[in-house]
Amino acid sequence: MNIDLFIPCIVDQFFPQVGINTYKILKKVGCNVDYPFEQTCCGQPAFNTGYRKDAEYLAKKFINIFSKSDYVIAPSGSCVSMVKIFYDRLELPSDYQSKLAELKGKIFELSEFLVDILKISDVGAKFSGKITYHESCHLLRKLKIARQPRILINNVKGVEFVELNESDRCCGFGGTFSVKFPELSTVLTSDKIKNIEESGAQYVVANDSSCLMNVEGVLRRKGSNIRTMHIADLLASGI
Repeated sequence: MNIDLFIPCIVDQFFPQVGINTYKILKKVGCNVDYPFEQTCCGQPAFNTGYRKDAEYLAKKFINIFSKSDYVIAPSGSCVSMVKIFYDRLELPSDYQSKLAELKGKIFELSEFLVDILKISDVGAKFSGKITYHESCHLLRKLKIARQPRILINNVKGVEFVELNESDRCCGFGGTFSVKFPELSTVLTSDKIKNIEESGAQYVVANDSSCLMNVEGVLRRKGSNIRTMHIADLLASGI
C-alpha cells in the first residue's frame, strides 16, 4: 500500500520525532511511505485567524501536492479535519473542489488509518507505564475518532490504561484561541491538568502535538512528574 506522509507544521518545527515515528509505524505495518518535500502548512492557522485568501492559497497548494496520492496519512486530527471539513468553507475554484472531494476520501489521521483501513489493532509496541488519554477537539468532534486510539493504546504490551475524567474536554489550547482568550484558556487547561493528576497516570497520550505542548507546559511549570506523549511515540516504542 502506497502512503504519502503529511507532517503538520508544529510537528515539523517542535516534535520531529512524532513524524519520524509515524513513518516507522507505517513501514512496520507494511506500507510504502513517501514524503513529498514540497509540502507546507495546510492553512489552518491562517483560516482560524481570518486570513481566508492565504488559507485558500495554501489549500490549493496542498490539493496540488496530494490529489494524486493513494492515501495521505498525518499524525494530527486537527490538520486532517482542516482538509476534510474546513476546506469546504473556502472559496476554491470548481476544479479544486472536484479534486478535494476525492482527496477527502484518501486522507486519514494515523490511528484511524491503522484501525479502520488496515484493520490493525496491535502494531507490536511495548511500553511500561500507566497511561491516560486526552481527546483533542477536532479529532473527536469533527472526525468522530474516539475508539481507535483506545484500541491501539490498550494493545501496547506493558501499558496500564486508565480513562481520564472529562477526557473530551478541551485542553485550552485551540491554536490562536489561547492567544485571543488567555484567561479562558488558562481555566480550561487548569481543569484538564487537575483531571490528569487525579487519574494517577504517569503519562498522558493524545493524537495532536498542539494539545500536548499546551498540557506539558503547565505540567513542567508545576514541577509534575507526569509526562506527555503523542500516540505515534507510544506506538513506535519497542518496534
